[in-house]
Amino acid sequence: MIIAGLMTGTSADGLDLVIAEFLPDPTVGSDLVGADPTTLTVRILAERETPFDEELSADILRLLEPADVPLSLVSSVDARLGRFSAEALSELCSDHDLRPDLVVSHGQTVRHDISDGQVTSTLQLGQPAFIAERLGVPVLSDVRSRDVAAGGQGAPLVGLLDSLLLSDAAQADATQADAAEADATEADATAPTAVLNLGGIANITVIAPDQDPVAFDTGPANALIDILARRITDGSQGYDRDGALAAAGTVDEELLTELLTEPYYELPAPKSTGKELFHAAYLDSYLRSHPHLGEHDQIATVTALTARTIAEAARRHDVTTVIASGGGTRNPELMRRLGEELGENVELTSTDEAFGLPEGSKEALLMALLGWLSWHGLDGTEPSLTGARGPRIAGRFTPGDGPLQLPEPLHRRPARLRLAD
Repeated sequence: MIIAGLMTGTSADGLDLVIAEFLPDPTVGSDLVGADPTTLTVRILAERETPFDEELSADILRLLEPADVPLSLVSSVDARLGRFSAEALSELCSDHDLRPDLVVSHGQTVRHDISDGQVTSTLQLGQPAFIAERLGVPVLSDVRSRDVAAGGQGAPLVGLLDSLLLSDAAQADATQADAAEADATEADATAPTAVLNLGGIANITVIAPDQDPVAFDTGPANALIDILARRITDGSQGYDRDGALAAAGTVDEELLTELLTEPYYELPAPKSTGKELFHAAYLDSYLRSHPHLGEHDQIATVTALTARTIAEAARRHDVTTVIASGGGTRNPELMRRLGEELGENVELTSTDEAFGLPEGSKEALLMALLGWLSWHGLDGTEPSLTGARGPRIAGRFTPGDGPLQLPEPLHRRPARLRLAD
């Protein structure tokens, strides 16, 4: 199958698109056509980041603030983002002469409501009907709600992709290791690894041998940094380009200590959060007690907050390797501070280096993977990752030009995801 994955994250700055080809390898030793694959090979055929126009971006950011908004704005953003996604994907398909069999659109999360640690509702905008109408192919959307209905957090969903990628990487390492290195390879394989995404919110998946994977949001990644970047530059920058703003400041330890008192950081996994908590008014409630602190010192301090909370989460799980992706990896100051916080005994690397997967394409590829799983009747969530009562098939389908015709369901998920050149 050729599947397009579309992702808009909590930074709300644009749309990530991936078109990927999925090639299932039949179960080893099986002569049955269509047997459940043990390894799923994926080849990225095209990828792109398309920034939102200024008006759409501003309206999305308005929806993310904890204030009453007119229902007309919600409806308008839903339709405009759907049309924007349809146009962006149509252009990518045209540029590469591709036509996907399926599109998976995450949409923009504008609400992720939590009460006493339980997600009560989640809402993503970006009407999928516009994509189905423009491209004439089925669209999978609303990929979080079923997990929430089953008592789960509905986030982060990327843990499944992380597990499959690491399983394939571990098998490749074992195959390449010679007898003389077998003991060292086995020792390395027992160390927990964290796969980290640095979007508006930071989330990690912790994977260790003989244990169920664990995934959770650690707290803000770029959410608070972006707020201060817009203030410092009078709106000309929506993020701290190259980390230059934070690098020009000094971390205020008193403010950092106060920010670290946020109760969310001490909650056990599984847990999730969003801009419903980490927003401008929240940040200002701390900054008001430090009126003489300069703007560059403020952004340096919230950058340090991101690094500290991620590192502390990793330490709680005895992580020895952190594999990072997401927009935050393009912030050298954030990555420098994260490396310092993790310490010399923890390796900090990227999905580009560890898997050959471009950091900006990972979550869009996740959407495509969820589409392949749902299309074949396979679960896209796990209780250890989201806290739901059981695994669930993700999303709902909008038909394309013709009737929706799903294949005969498979019986079990692949154990590995292999990236092909």
